[in-house]
Amino acid sequence: MNAVLIAVLVMLILSVARVHVVISLFIGALVGGLISGIGLGPTMVAFQDGLAGGAKIALSYALLGAFAMAVASSGLPTLLARWIMSKIGNTEESANRRAVLVTKWLMVAGVLAMAIMSQNLIPVHIAFIPLIIPPLLGVMNKLRIDRRLIACVLTFGLVTTYMWIPVGFGSIFLNEILLGNIRKAGLDTTGINIMQVMSIPALGMIAGLIIAVGFSYRKPRDYENRPLEAAHSVEEVTRYKVIVAIIAILATFIVQVVMQLADSEADSLLIGALTGLAVFLVTGAVNWKEADDVFTSGMKMMALIGFIMITAQGFAAVMTATGQVETLVDASAALFGSNKAMGALVMLIVGLIVTMGIGSSFSTLPIIATIYVPLCLALGFSPAATVAIVGAAGALGDAGSPASDSTLGPTAGLNADGQHDHIRDSVIPTFLHYNLPLIVSGWVAAMVL
Repeated sequence: MNAVLIAVLVMLILSVARVHVVISLFIGALVGGLISGIGLGPTMVAFQDGLAGGAKIALSYALLGAFAMAVASSGLPTLLARWIMSKIGNTEESANRRAVLVTKWLMVAGVLAMAIMSQNLIPVHIAFIPLIIPPLLGVMNKLRIDRRLIACVLTFGLVTTYMWIPVGFGSIFLNEILLGNIRKAGLDTTGINIMQVMSIPALGMIAGLIIAVGFSYRKPRDYENRPLEAAHSVEEVTRYKVIVAIIAILATFIVQVVMQLADSEADSLLIGALTGLAVFLVTGAVNWKEADDVFTSGMKMMALIGFIMITAQGFAAVMTATGQVETLVDASAALFGSNKAMGALVMLIVGLIVTMGIGSSFSTLPIIATIYVPLCLALGFSPAATVAIVGAAGALGDAGSPASDSTLGPTAGLNADGQHDHIRDSVIPTFLHYNLPLIVSGWVAAMVL
């Protein structure tokens, strides 16, 4: 049996059985390496080399966490939570059914808007989640919102935006990684409207969101009112600190956009976070004496996510070293022969399996593009259909992977009081609502483009 497939299955089974994701990734990588026959030594070397490749990601996330905590210390999220609470009143009598429903759906729409903007308009990625969501948990409890619904909304915004809209992270994913690797594989992409091509796969994500919001998690769900874990106290909310926080957010946004437009090789997330932190320190909005505690708390908040992402890079390196990603694709191709419909379906499913293990669409695309493009050309798919297949196959598995920041981010915010399980409340709901519709819409795109 294919080593990559076994490694991913081992990782997923262990994660569902409540073994920590880091341990699950390591054991899965070890099993995959040994089954492939490359040996224990080369497996560990590949894993360690992969860890080194994830260091920049972890540092970026840690600094974004520090920046997020600095914004939290300004009182801006607290101000938002108070404003929302004032709209529904402080007693059940003052919060009539209509007001509760209106406020609930306004909150859901607001969370969705923030998730979308975090990928392009204000590209801070998942750092906004542990910043904004924890102060709102009390409001969600009063509104009896199912947190699985919020997890699905957040993941939708994080994934659909970059796989459809070519701005911010979407520009990196669609233009640089997707089209760039397809061109390297020998396919001319001149004249392809990437947003139009990816519209059909994106419709699958939209369908999943509608099902999650309108049917699956529409019913109320009760949670206990517990104190937040590692909550940062805000002594006083002042206009000055709030203004500085807004300026810092804008500065972070501008720096990242300018660097991306300049095609800088430097990590725009890293430099943007440093810029935001500098604004807080220079203006005195974060006191020098308190800066160490504030920044350390923020780094701790994102440290687990960063560590999981580092481990996922090690897992990905071992999967590449086995040389059996290509074997998995070749074996799948042998099953469908010249059948285009079956070929598209199998390529999408293989993409799902690979991304579920690696945890990142951005890391998966370079691996599968070199294999899928010749395969698509041999089967007679058009250039547009090939782009849709590779793009959808790469995006599949980002939602629903235990090691993906698209599920780790929502858990980091929604589990601030210990009442949101990563696997059962983030991973499984997002897997069911997004991967299954994306397979269908990606297959339709392959057939009609």
